[in-house]
Amino acid sequence: MVLALLPLVMSAQATKKTVYRFDIDEEIAPPASLRVEKAMEEAAKLEADIIVVRINTFGGSLDDADKIRTAFLQAGRPIYAYIDNNAASAGALISIACDSIYMHSGSSIGAATVVDQTGAVQPDKYQSYMRSLMRTTAEARGRRPDIAQAMVDPDIYVEGISDSGKVLTFTTQEAIKYGYCEAETESVAQLLEHAGVTDYVIREQRYSFLDKLIGFLVSPVVSGILIMLIIGGIYFELQQPGIGFPLILALSAAALYFAPLYLEGLATYWEIIVFIIGIVLIALELFVIPGFGVAGVMGIICLVAGLMFSMVGNVGFDFSAVPGALIANRLMIVLVSVAVALPVSIWLGKKLFESTLFGGLALNTEEKTDEGYTVAGERELSLIGADGVAATILRPAGKVTVDGRLYDAVAQIGYIDKGESVTVVDYVNGSLVVIKK
Repeated sequence: MVLALLPLVMSAQATKKTVYRFDIDEEIAPPASLRVEKAMEEAAKLEADIIVVRINTFGGSLDDADKIRTAFLQAGRPIYAYIDNNAASAGALISIACDSIYMHSGSSIGAATVVDQTGAVQPDKYQSYMRSLMRTTAEARGRRPDIAQAMVDPDIYVEGISDSGKVLTFTTQEAIKYGYCEAETESVAQLLEHAGVTDYVIREQRYSFLDKLIGFLVSPVVSGILIMLIIGGIYFELQQPGIGFPLILALSAAALYFAPLYLEGLATYWEIIVFIIGIVLIALELFVIPGFGVAGVMGIICLVAGLMFSMVGNVGFDFSAVPGALIANRLMIVLVSVAVALPVSIWLGKKLFESTLFGGLALNTEEKTDEGYTVAGERELSLIGADGVAATILRPAGKVTVDGRLYDAVAQIGYIDKGESVTVVDYVNGSLVVIKK
């Protein structure tokens, strides 16, 4: 009898539909698009019959929204959007990309005008791109494209629906009336019931600790902070000899910056190599090549390029599929982070070096004439060929002791550690020019 019932039980389980559910309840940014990518992969592995995505967002990055939109359009299985409160801006775009839209009471969809981080409306070229995305997405899902465009452009007039000069936003009931919502539902269970899905099992997306950590580290704000720590650590390391805490801090920040981007497939080996080359070129410019020229400029370019392109999902050296706006956005993050890190590091370094607690980091001894110090003249010229000892590290400038007296000095080649023997080879601009003995 049990064996006879077994095929019936297996048949009943087989008829159950698998519903895969995940949430988009945050700013539309790289972490959100990465989570959606993982969700779509997991739904495919589970051979889910239906995907339900709960949406509650005020929008975010247009580039990340476009990635999500594309993933939804190419899903190959029905996707139901459940708007739980807000689907604004980029959130409206990804909602329209779903096969069906359901909304909780009191929710809204629309207001998709492209703005910058300050809320200022972007130029028309950005609005035009967003209008085209909204229009084509609405057409792909059988919704009125003029309504979708009116959610972006206040100048678009839709008779009986929107007034010219106002960006269109629908309430739940308005969205139902004009075909942008199937029904008002208070839960996912009600949504499925309205969609005619009665026998199902729900599988929800689960985030591991590593997923959460990577999502946190690749967010633009955290990436910007890590860049500031990298730049600040390098700056402080250049102010003192040897390997110390600033270098360890810079290396740790670089590892936290590149590792999650590499694991998520954004950063590749060549971008990390370009970043390292930038650091090497800057070091050569400071310690080996006198002045600041081509090597230093190329080093800065490589450093910025390595940091920037690591946040862009290019394939090798092919950037044809990367929107220009995305590259500009990532470049802005890097430049702003560097622009903030450098002056803060200089100010903080000055405070540390001047304080009594860290006074040993800086040479602040006063050179008095009655102690044998002199400005310049025949004495310095007479020292050419004489031997001495580096009183401080020369990077390339510093101080040396010759015949028991302290002089300003510049290393002719490379840099010289404190305590090394030197030979005076010239006297230029008030400083002895020395080489390692």
